[in-house]
Amino acid sequence: MLAYSGPLGNAATLTGALAAGPGATMWILSSMSTGLAVSLLAAGALADQTGRRRVFELGAYVFAVGSAVCATSATATQFVIGRLVEGVGAAGVIATGLGLVAAVNSDARAHSAAASWWGASMGLGIALGPLMTGLFDLAGLWSAPYWLLAAVGVGIAIASRWCFSETAVIPGRRLDLLGAALMTGGLGLLLVALVEVRQGGLRPALLCAGGAAVALTAFAISQLRSRSPMVEFALFRRGDFAAAATAAAVTGAGVIALMSFACTFLVTSMGMSTLEAGALLGLWSGTSAVSAVLSRRLVARLTGTAQLAIGLAATGVGLLMLTGLGADSTAGQLIPGLLVAGVATGVLNAGLGRQATATIPPDRAAVGVGMNNTTRYVGASIGVTVVGVLAAAPHDDIAARLSGWNHVAVLTGVVSLVGAAAVLALVRFGRERG
Repeated sequence: MLAYSGPLGNAATLTGALAAGPGATMWILSSMSTGLAVSLLAAGALADQTGRRRVFELGAYVFAVGSAVCATSATATQFVIGRLVEGVGAAGVIATGLGLVAAVNSDARAHSAAASWWGASMGLGIALGPLMTGLFDLAGLWSAPYWLLAAVGVGIAIASRWCFSETAVIPGRRLDLLGAALMTGGLGLLLVALVEVRQGGLRPALLCAGGAAVALTAFAISQLRSRSPMVEFALFRRGDFAAAATAAAVTGAGVIALMSFACTFLVTSMGMSTLEAGALLGLWSGTSAVSAVLSRRLVARLTGTAQLAIGLAATGVGLLMLTGLGADSTAGQLIPGLLVAGVATGVLNAGLGRQATATIPPDRAAVGVGMNNTTRYVGASIGVTVVGVLAAAPHDDIAARLSGWNHVAVLTGVVSLVGAAAVLALVRFGRERG
């Protein structure tokens, strides 16, 4: 998450240092999430079938290589390639990390504690990323954070051999190479289409969207016919699994989409520096980290589904509190909403981690985490595109920018509230079918 959110803290410096145009700047901000989204499910399937520690270690090394490429980049193209590689490597770490920690202790409370710390790490990473790059930027060292991330990646890879034992693999199950290729290609084309929409490239967006539809349809057909599918669609008949996937997608399309846009809005419309904007948004992400750790106390009182529904509903309330900005408004008006959304997001992140492994058979845990995070990042990509299009306004028209913010804050808040209702409805529907 440090790497994911880092460019938000020094986007202007990166644009200048790499001579990036508007399109390249968009890819600088979108490339790591693209690498993550297209690789998570395949990484999870590979981990369940070949060993989770092996994939975790490999992912950490790949992440380190991608970070080194970013640190040594002289052009925007090189930097984007490095970010894509970072995303692929991070997918291996994210898909396997929660399952590896859970495997250390089979106790349900230990699993919930692991999920809480996982959720906290998500929030803390998002909070620290822009601050880290912003501080290095003040010293004229924009590449230093990526060298630091490369060193951390190597350290994590080495430490994994000491901290985790290798997990058992699924006997007699083959890796679905065709499914992996179709799914990766389909998601890749879909995400490229969304980035092109944000840049105003309608024709390439339509071509990529058409290719994505063909590839993902072929993927679905291949999974129904495969003896060893990557995704067992029968799992979606389980209300709790479908609810967890829905909650992850809504989290991406709601709070993550708005907060991804918030830094740009604060700089262009509220007159803040990128470092100041990152610090303000740290109220949301930092609060979510603390909330995620404390939320483990809810395990004995709430089901996983109830935790997701409450988290989404409260997040929606927090996002709605961010509306009502006018010409005389200050950034301080956003603080109450950021704090409420932060507490709720922490509860939500911990619940997503909890349900990612609880709603799927133990031998498919990495696929469960991969599916959970894939839907989150795809939802975020769709949400960021919609938010960016709806909030677009001329640079010198502050009133239009403020109005755009109010509209997208309402939209993402409503999306979160509807998502909470959908989570409860899916679980109820699953029980009735069962």
